[in-house]
Amino acid sequence: MGLEYWHWLILGMMLILAELFIPGFTIFWFGLGAMAVGGLLLILPGLGLTGQLLLWTISSVLMTVFWFMVMKPRMVDKTKAGMSKEALLGETGQVIRVPDGERRGLVRFTKPLLGSDEWSFLCDEPVQIGDRVQIRDVSGNTLIVIPKPNK
Repeated sequence: MGLEYWHWLILGMMLILAELFIPGFTIFWFGLGAMAVGGLLLILPGLGLTGQLLLWTISSVLMTVFWFMVMKPRMVDKTKAGMSKEALLGETGQVIRVPDGERRGLVRFTKPLLGSDEWSFLCDEPVQIGDRVQIRDVSGNTLIVIPKPNK
């Protein structure tokens, strides 16, 4: 006969806790696989050791593949935070306040750029609220923009 359900639950908890000390987010899935086998043994207590090990291996591999192939790519940071100014060049936003004298204009982007979705800007050409503008350069905390031509 194989291991008892509580053996698998303890192994699962130990593997999940080991993830705290060994980074990589891979051991976690093997811990969840062990806990899944422990839960399954509550339903099917007569499962032999070979079946238990096979289920643990399959469930752990499937969860690991699911994480790295499906979930992790969806969690990519799209804010461009920490990237160089070259990553901002060409981004397009919408004017929400026009420049007036010494007061700079304000542009809003659909996704945050370097951690903020609203930026002050300067533009050599006149723009109106609602116009689309494109980043040409960055000067300190101010964007230098040009009106985006309508297509």
